[in-house]
Amino acid sequence: MKIDESTLVLGIETSCDETAAALVMGGSDVISSVVSSQIEIHADFGGVVPEIASRAHLEALNPVVARAVVEAGIDDSRIDAVACTVGPGLIGALLVGVSAAKALSLAWDVPFIGVNHLEAHLYSAFLEDPTLEFPMVVLLVSGGHTMLIEMRGHGQYRMLGQTIDDAAGEAFDKVARFLDLGYPGGPAIDAAALHGDPDAVRFPRALTDDRDNLDFSFSGLKTAVMNYVRKHPDVASADVAASFQMAVVDVLVKKARRAAETVGAKGIVLGGGVAANSLLREEMLGACAAADIKGFLPSRAMCTDNAAMIAAAGWYRLASDGPTPLDVGAFPNLKLPLVDA
Repeated sequence: MKIDESTLVLGIETSCDETAAALVMGGSDVISSVVSSQIEIHADFGGVVPEIASRAHLEALNPVVARAVVEAGIDDSRIDAVACTVGPGLIGALLVGVSAAKALSLAWDVPFIGVNHLEAHLYSAFLEDPTLEFPMVVLLVSGGHTMLIEMRGHGQYRMLGQTIDDAAGEAFDKVARFLDLGYPGGPAIDAAALHGDPDAVRFPRALTDDRDNLDFSFSGLKTAVMNYVRKHPDVASADVAASFQMAVVDVLVKKARRAAETVGAKGIVLGGGVAANSLLREEMLGACAAADIKGFLPSRAMCTDNAAMIAAAGWYRLASDGPTPLDVGAFPNLKLPLVDA
């Protein structure tokens, strides 16, 4: 099978609480993208309930795929391959998508491509700017991951730093829940911070003194926020949210800039749900301008979980590795494939 700019890939994403399908041509041209969110379903629980998420995916997936095909204005016979997230994620949720993708692959007699969700986030930027140059540093920040990755080329990744405890998104969720700001925590903190003073409280910035250490730690910051509020019960939640957000963003931006200097990167790219944070986007662009390197921010829609990034990563993997065997399973703890340092 020849993989070129006309190759049309259907992407399916069900790793957590978003049921998504998209059609992408040539690895970067988004023909359609549909996302069905489960936020309202899980809001009462203050977080994602795996069993409920799996059932919601079962109900939503077929209509979401059908809508993506209709919005693309094509017949399903035009689809050349089906790509699907095989991990990491919630095992039950992953299996819903993997089973459906394999079934479509067999029914349409087209290749199946298993996609690493983390790798797909790295390809979000290419959906909007296929001309991005290597090497680049990708700051991948989400509810489950906080990583600095050197992307040397397509499929060539080196881990520069990662969280040693809580991910940034996890810290946002926990602090938002503690402050009773609502769910999901990232947007809730972002909204509250607009009305607060980011200099009201000087919260700690962990692991920033050693320039060679590119790892992250947000557990202590989360604890510092809780301890401060307990000692100062009259403090405004907006001020705490703004000060907490500033502490997180300070660390993320500082380490990303150091990583770019270390590897001689031509640019810094954001990815993952936390990359939709308004302060992080503003501060990262400012830091890139100061360092005279390119800063690229995917649109907010492409930061959060979506199937367009799955289809894009699937296109590149199909071109480099060929189809994935249909006996592949789902891998809830799948790691990003790395090259030797």
